Order: sequence, then structure tokens, then C-alpha cells
Amino acid sequence: MDELDSAIVRLLQTDARQSNRELARQLGIAPSTCLERVRALTRRGVIRGYHADIDPAALNRGVQAMVSIQVRPLSRAVINAFKESAAAMPEVLSVFVLAGGDDFLLHVGVQDLDHLHGFLLDRLSKRKEIVGFRTSVVFQQVQKPVPGRLPEFEKM
Repeated sequence: MDELDSAIVRLLQTDARQSNRELARQLGIAPSTCLERVRALTRRGVIRGYHADIDPAALNRGVQAMVSIQVRPLSRAVINAFKESAAAMPEVLSVFVLAGGDDFLLHVGVQDLDHLHGFLLDRLSKRKEIVGFRTSVVFQQVQKPVPGRLPEFEKM
């Protein structure tokens, strides 16, 4: 990505609803150039889509938690099956497959602590492949709205 691509990505992360004409105006380029750059970024998979940022509480998910999970046996089949199963659970917002002491990290959002407790007991503890899990309740979340591109790593 060159500087113009980076600027396009940064502006779209700030407001993906702006028109191509407005985006081009902010960048100081022709709308046709801007449109072609956005299309190229989409074709290359840099831009994967556009979405609305919704308050979880508005979706009846006032309590969020991170659940670290260990599964056994460790095999591709078990990892893939659990990943797909967890992603299909309505309480699960994100599934992360990890290296290290934990195999998965689930970001869950539920109505209240009673529902979180029920999710842990009724949905997770009954799964044969899960040998252990730890839960951390999220009090607050700060998310970087516009992550920028990091500089290239210089090899020594």
C-alpha cells in the first residue's frame, strides 16, 4: 500500500458512509482515481467490507466477557469443529484460535451475569473436548477506531 492507499483506508475507517466524491475531495484527487483505488483495495482484500458500530447494550448484551478455553485432544479436527461450533453460538461475538496455554479465546456478550453463568454451565462445561476454561468479565472496552499501518520491519 502506498501513501494514497493508506490515506483512503484511514478516511474510510473514520467514516465509511462518505461518498466517493467527498473522499476524493479530502484526498485532493479526482473522483475517478479515488473510485479505482477503492475498488483495487477491495479486490486485493484490504477492504473486507463496511459495517455499523452498534452499542452492545442496544442488542441486549449488557455484559461482555472473555473466556479462555483449553481443548483436548489437540488436533486439527477438534480445533476446526470447536471453532465452527463456538462461532455459531448466539452469545459469541468473536472466536480467536490461540497458541500458548489456551487454545481459544471467546468474546461473549449476554444480557446479564445470570445469563453468563448459564452460558458457561449449560453451553461450555458440557462439551467433552473442553478440559478447562477461565472467564474474565469486561468492565470497559477502548477500541482504536483507526489503526494505522505499521512501518516495515527492517532486517538486520
